[in-house]
Parts: sequence; C-alpha cells; structure tokens
Amino acid sequence: MNAAGSLLLVWSIAAVAQGCAWAWQRHHRNAGIVDVVWAAGVGGSAIVLAAIGDGARWPRAALAMLGGSWGLRLALHLWRRVRAEGEDGRYAHLRSRWGNDPYRWFAFFQFQALLVAMFAVPFVAVAANPDVRAAALATAAAIWLLAVAGESAADAQLANFRADPANRGRTCRAGLWRYSRHPNYFFEWLHWFAYVFLALGSPLAWMAWSGPLVMYVFLRWISGIPFTEAQALRSRGDDYRAYQRSTPMLIPWFPRSE
Repeated sequence: MNAAGSLLLVWSIAAVAQGCAWAWQRHHRNAGIVDVVWAAGVGGSAIVLAAIGDGARWPRAALAMLGGSWGLRLALHLWRRVRAEGEDGRYAHLRSRWGNDPYRWFAFFQFQALLVAMFAVPFVAVAANPDVRAAALATAAAIWLLAVAGESAADAQLANFRADPANRGRTCRAGLWRYSRHPNYFFEWLHWFAYVFLALGSPLAWMAWSGPLVMYVFLRWISGIPFTEAQALRSRGDDYRAYQRSTPMLIPWFPRSE
C-alpha cells in the first residue's frame, strides 16, 4: 500500500474511533476523552503502519514497539485523569461557549481524527525503510527512553502536586516544573525525533521530520501551550503570571528571579 493509501486507512479508523468518543462525551459531558482517543490512535497507527509496511523487519518492529508503547502510556495516563476528575478546564471553557452543540463538538472530534493521520506521517517513512543502521536504531531508542521517562516523571510530579488540597489555586514548581512551564510537552516533542533516526535510509525519510515540526507548531502556537496557559491564568491568576516571568516556556532551563 502506498503512503497516501496507508494514511487514508489510518484516518478512516481514527474517524470511527473519534465518532465513538464524541458519542461518549455527549453522555458524560467530558470532552477530555478526545485526548485519550487521539493518543491511542497515534500509538495504534504506529502498529498498523508497521504491520502493513514493506520496509525491513527491524525498523518496522522498532516502530511498532516504540510508537505503540508511547501511545499506550499516554492514553492510559489521560484516561485515569478523565475517569477521576471533572472536565479539563480547557474543554469546560469551550463548553461554556459552545454549550452541548453536537455539530461543533462532532467537528472538533473529527478534526482530532485528522490529526491522528497527520502525526502518522513519520511512521509511514519508518515503515518504508529498507534498512536501519545499528547506530541509528540505538539513537532512536535512547531518545525514546529519555523522552518517555521525562514525560512520565513530569506527569507524576504534577499529579502528586494536584492531589494535595493545600495546592489548590497554586502553580506546580516541583521537579521538572521548576525548569519548564510545560516539561511534559517538551518531552512529548522530543519523542518525535526518535522516528527521524528510525527513518534514516528510507526513501521517504524527509517525511519523518514532519513529526517534530508539526508537534512544535501545535504545542507552541495552536492547541497546546496557548490553551493550557489561558486556562492557568483563569484559574491561578497572579501566581501563574509570576511563574511565567521566572520559568522558561518549553525548553527546560534554570529559572529567573521573579
């Protein structure tokens, strides 16, 4: 199957999955499920594309293992939040503007299905790789391990902070959150460079760069940091403004004096 056909298959599966997620949120009034299904969809697309790809065994096996594991971990983490908490403030804010309009929410969920296919583009490049050198494979694995360990640590640090009622209305500055306002996003972005190395030698290797590029654009300017920081300012006000002044936005670095 060619690249376009492979991505069309991924998009079709994701559209059905997000359609089911849309129906679920109509009943539960919690749009956070969209993120769970997006993460599972991207991870699942790595497995599907590895299975149907015509590249060598090792890059496809690495793609299925690394991409699938990343998506599963993130989906389970997000599902635990959706199940245990109320609707995320970002989506609650959208609901205050859209209400329960089924058409707007359906379009929103289907846009996320389209994003699954967009983020699967690097996987197509890896799945077509006729060979991968040991050094490239080892580098990809090292990047993946660092990224997943960092994102998991950041998620755990934030969850522990939020679990303490005394921290309500305060900003987490513990651990990695002292050095970046969004360390979880940073490591999620870093993770996409693993597929750049897995695609080295592929005739479609250039497509793998879409992962870190598109993820950075979405995190920095579209759906990640802008939405998250707007919600943080609504809920934490001056405390978060001070955090913005002292702490780098994305790439970890030493904090400045407030």
